[in-house]
Amino acid sequence: MRTLKQHVLTGLLALPLLACASAFAQQAPSAYPAKPVRWIVPYAAGGGSDFLARSIGQGLTGRLGQPVVIENKPGGNTAIAASETARAPADGYTMLSADNGTLVFNPALYKKLSYDPAKDLAPVTLMGRFPMILVVGPAMKVNTVQEFLAEAKSRKDGLDYGSAGAGSPHHLAMELLKVEGGLTMTHVPYRGASPALADVAGGQIPAMMVDLAAGAGFINGGKVKALAVANPTRLAQLPDVPTFAEIGLKNVEAAAQVGVVVPAGTPQPVIDALNKQVVATINDPPTRQRLIEFGIEPVGNTPAQYADMLVGERARWQKLITDLHITLD
Repeated sequence: MRTLKQHVLTGLLALPLLACASAFAQQAPSAYPAKPVRWIVPYAAGGGSDFLARSIGQGLTGRLGQPVVIENKPGGNTAIAASETARAPADGYTMLSADNGTLVFNPALYKKLSYDPAKDLAPVTLMGRFPMILVVGPAMKVNTVQEFLAEAKSRKDGLDYGSAGAGSPHHLAMELLKVEGGLTMTHVPYRGASPALADVAGGQIPAMMVDLAAGAGFINGGKVKALAVANPTRLAQLPDVPTFAEIGLKNVEAAAQVGVVVPAGTPQPVIDALNKQVVATINDPPTRQRLIEFGIEPVGNTPAQYADMLVGERARWQKLITDLHITLD
């Protein structure tokens, strides 16, 4: 019969082995994924975020060896989909396309929010950026951004401008220009970029900020005129359109930035495995080219890099929202 001392000694000797086994299990989530992965998109089918998710999801299915099922859940300025993701099991089988509104703007725009983006959602990777472009319609007899600024300042009541919706990147990009340019402008929100662009082209609204994915057809067709891009560099698709920095407004940088997040508490090895395959899909040449042609700037970074970027974005945009007293409650 073994003595108590022998049992204790055996237990102590086993502890390092158990620790190693636990560490190995954490480092090698070989069973993931063992079933289909659900990818929630907080917008209706057919838009830029939906296109991005479906383009990457198609290649991701092959890399994961499991179906990636896209599920569109629009509403609540992305809060409905974000809340559902936050409440989902933290096992890597529910992922969300999250943009600036979801992760940066909403906490400042709403006094009560059904989720906390910093606490309830874990970043996986930034997939792509949709740089904002200032466009005007034929009713605005201007050819440069300098002329636009002068015209806006000359009008006693300022200018109206359209957007894809209150609290959207398009809306807040124009508010940023308003502050940096010392302009008086009134926001006219629409339900999506397309109806806003149609009214800019038709002369009902003078101007708006739009991303290339939504605005390329209007710009290339001559229905609206692109005056400046809110990007550090000129866009390859619009080489003749200057950046705001080139005309002295270096702080006017804005883009819809769409990434992947999962419920907080998802094991880091699972996040890392998902990150590896999503980034590899983004960097796959055919997928990457498809995104570029659509007007998306592909990214694909680490969870830590994405998290750091969000910290900086929250500090910048939440200050603007607070200073301008913008609220959607």
